[in-house]
Amino acid sequence: MTSDRPAYLRVFATFARNSLVRDMTFRANFLIDAVSSLAWMLMNLGFYELIFMNTAQIGAQSGWHKYEFFVFLATTLFINSIVQAFFMPNCSELSELIRTGNLDFALLKPIDAQFLVSLQKIEWSSLSNFCFAAGLLGYSLARLEHAPGPAQCLLYPLYIICGVAMLYSLMITLSSVSIWLGRNQSLYDFWFYITNFSRYPMEIYQGRYGTPLRWAFTFVVPVLIVVNVPARLLAKPLTSKEWPLAVFAVFATVASLAVSRWVFQRALASYRSASS
Repeated sequence: MTSDRPAYLRVFATFARNSLVRDMTFRANFLIDAVSSLAWMLMNLGFYELIFMNTAQIGAQSGWHKYEFFVFLATTLFINSIVQAFFMPNCSELSELIRTGNLDFALLKPIDAQFLVSLQKIEWSSLSNFCFAAGLLGYSLARLEHAPGPAQCLLYPLYIICGVAMLYSLMITLSSVSIWLGRNQSLYDFWFYITNFSRYPMEIYQGRYGTPLRWAFTFVVPVLIVVNVPARLLAKPLTSKEWPLAVFAVFATVASLAVSRWVFQRALASYRSASS
């Protein structure tokens, strides 16, 4: 007896193949996008090289030394490249699907609507940063004062997945609001503003204004733990001080996915098709 449920892995493979065919149809554009991303990352790397020419570490207490911070930077690239490749091109088009009525066709298909609108297109050129991050990570790990242990190497990719899930949850939640608003470009831009906090070590958020920001973006909107937790687990010696935040990161991932799923379904319940 066969199941009526679609084979999601096979459907995703079809999406990936179709997206690759589309990108290879316009090879020059694909190469320009990939080279532009790499050039931007090289300029960022040069900027941080200049910073470490003038200081030994970032953060006064438990700060990040040069190659520890480069592990942090590589972790940022891993997470952002996955989000930009798989989720950003789809979530950014959700409001357009609603405006044109093409969301009707997605809802009529015998497949989960959130899966379809989240993964239908893949920007393969964004994965050039993933390859750059792999090289930067290997270069940095070879120059750390301590070698990561087996537990750190196993936990690192798991927390990369957690970071991707948290950023995706925030993105799909903001995109779902467009079902109520019609257009939500300002809210989608808000995603970029708020995720900028995840690109820096949490140690820089100190003092009268920094401490409340650190608390809010760790425990209310947990973007600070997206990169900080996996990068810290790999770049620094594993101590008991790291576990409370690591455990919270797992809880925050599950909670973020659950909330985003609830918001998406509530938004769909309010959706009125273009033909109604």
